[in-house]
Amino acid sequence: MAYPEWLQGLLGSRLSPERSAESEKLAYRLRNLELRTICQTARCPNQAHCWSQGRATFLIMGEICTRGCRFCNLRPGKPREVEEDEPWRLLRAAQELQLRHLVVTSVTRDDLADGGVAHFAKVVRVVRRGVPGIVLELLTPDFQGQTESLKAVAAAGPDVWGHNIETVPRLYPSIRLGADYRRSLRLLAQIRTIQPGTITKSGLMLGLGETGEEISEVLHDLRQAGVQHLTLGQYLAPSRRHVPAARYVVPAEFDFWGNFARSLGFAKVKSGPLVRSSSP
Repeated sequence: MAYPEWLQGLLGSRLSPERSAESEKLAYRLRNLELRTICQTARCPNQAHCWSQGRATFLIMGEICTRGCRFCNLRPGKPREVEEDEPWRLLRAAQELQLRHLVVTSVTRDDLADGGVAHFAKVVRVVRRGVPGIVLELLTPDFQGQTESLKAVAAAGPDVWGHNIETVPRLYPSIRLGADYRRSLRLLAQIRTIQPGTITKSGLMLGLGETGEEISEVLHDLRQAGVQHLTLGQYLAPSRRHVPAARYVVPAEFDFWGNFARSLGFAKVKSGPLVRSSSP
């Protein structure tokens, strides 16, 4: 489906090269420290804009995912061994770039006994010790719903813990392979129980074929799970190999759902065509 003219205009403004001192510095540090970002791997339309402001979402535990979600540009397959020095390389990046807010996400690692929990926890502990006062935001997989795994990460003390619900439950079998809607809701609810001071966050993509009633039900479910921060964005297929967008949601509808979410009690809501789950 061709992009409508209004969306082409938005994308054009974000995809145009923005070579600033900040983006050059970030690109150099990423290369030097051999760090990855989801910005590059997922082909995020906001990369140039965010990098020009010195912002990026770091991708840990490799670039190969053990799942094959049909909306995602991460490569499915057999991942390599986890790089044990990665937390310290992230710390160096945070220090050298003088970051005050660090967002870290990962591929899903169902091949690991703990799903990568120990590595996430180590990242938080190392960066927290090295940069006191930094805001640490995680965007994690579901760890297959292992409660003990959640406790290990929560104990490390992230400030914001995000886990994306992504789409409505009816579309999970065809869109979010290997995931389970109820398991994701339980994870978000358990985080609030295990570590009440941690802010929980989730994101939903629109334009995959969901109905208004289904969006409403998901937002109610997220609030019931105690989620405080919410992002709503337009699904954009990363390539022709991925599931195509069913429709392009106009900005006015994003405004409607943003206001609806606020009326349900979400403390912070970002809603718009180019909003992504790591949006500050």
